[in-house]
Amino acid sequence: MINEIGKKNSIFNTFLAELRDVNIQKDSMRFRRNLERLGEIFAYEISKVMKYEKRDIETPLGEAHMELLAEQPVLATILRAGLPLHQGMINYFDHAENAFVSAYRKYDADEDFVIKLDYVSSPDIQDKVLILTDPMLASGGSIIAALEGLFEKGAPSHTHIVCVLASEEGIKAIRKKFSLKKMTLWIGAIDDELTAKAYIVPGLGDAGDLAYGKKED
Repeated sequence: MINEIGKKNSIFNTFLAELRDVNIQKDSMRFRRNLERLGEIFAYEISKVMKYEKRDIETPLGEAHMELLAEQPVLATILRAGLPLHQGMINYFDHAENAFVSAYRKYDADEDFVIKLDYVSSPDIQDKVLILTDPMLASGGSIIAALEGLFEKGAPSHTHIVCVLASEEGIKAIRKKFSLKKMTLWIGAIDDELTAKAYIVPGLGDAGDLAYGKKED
């Protein structure tokens, strides 16, 4: 299942527009905050499809009968670009366990690249709800590598993939690699074009560099 949040008019698209805006991008603190705010909205939307159970809450004047989350998810992200988005998720799922994946593009002399996985820091995710965040789903390589590393820690009951922007090619790669019966994609917007170097167009640029500054390759 694919949920494209930006298809419906909401404040979500205001934050997404600011992330794309080349002038507003000059303020890295605002860029990080907008990613965080989108993470919060994604968390709220995902919470609607999770399992709930009845609980009695004692108030100063009696008891309130409420439906609360039956379990907390494991929140995972890909360093470094995913950190602000992850923070938005954990702002809402504040009792969640957390996992972190280090993955990067390794280029050769012809400027072709493969995805290298450095390490995975994760709790046991067997039969738990896993939510993996990464701002961009371009070729799909980083997310596929991250999921393969995380799945070594167990088989989740359901996996949610959260991306601010995605390409059609990246979505096809995820569909080809994994069974989507236990997987849901949550995407801000789907852009049609992917360049030869696997950058999404119109996209928004390099989310990691915009959030934290340029790095040496």
